[in-house]
Amino acid sequence: MDLHYRVAIFGSARIQEGDKDYKDVFEIARGLAESGFDIVTGGGPGLMQAANAGTKSAHSASRSIGLNIRLPREQNANNFLDIKQEFSLFSNRLDTFMALSDAVVVAPGGIGTLLELFYAWQLVQVEHICETPIILYGEIWTNLLLWLENEVMERKLFNKSDMHMIFHVTESSQVVDLIKKIHADRLKQEHACRNFAKYRAELESINRIGNL
Repeated sequence: MDLHYRVAIFGSARIQEGDKDYKDVFEIARGLAESGFDIVTGGGPGLMQAANAGTKSAHSASRSIGLNIRLPREQNANNFLDIKQEFSLFSNRLDTFMALSDAVVVAPGGIGTLLELFYAWQLVQVEHICETPIILYGEIWTNLLLWLENEVMERKLFNKSDMHMIFHVTESSQVVDLIKKIHADRLKQEHACRNFAKYRAELESINRIGNL
């Protein structure tokens, strides 16, 4: 595959079409695909399908990529993939996700989604990757972030600086806008991740105005 800017979208296989989260992820993927970004998912049902279907609905040159996993209870690939690769090990699949992806969006999900979130976060923390923002989408992540800050970080088990790459966004349009901004800055300089504090301040300002 040639070097496109790619966004991984992680999320639950259990959330079905018609659910608000499904619609939101569909719109996020469509907006990103309209901006020229490839979308990478686990290739299965639920929010993975929503992301891949949203990508195809853009009718752009962006590609819908699925990294499917073989499970004891078979997980079939969805019907909205341009490129598909199958894995038997989660570890190999996770490494491929991170090798392909320039940004990560974490939608609502369960154990598998949490695994993907923390694996991506670990790689950025130890500087195996730098340019990869991790965007948590939805209110579901609010209490997790509070717990991490008030319990884990409070005990000095990780540093405040370890959260510099984590963004919490509750509006689907903000996800698209944030990734477009990061991509644009990346074209101008080598390390767009140096701007992460600026992006966070802008998001907080927008949210304060929205709450007035």
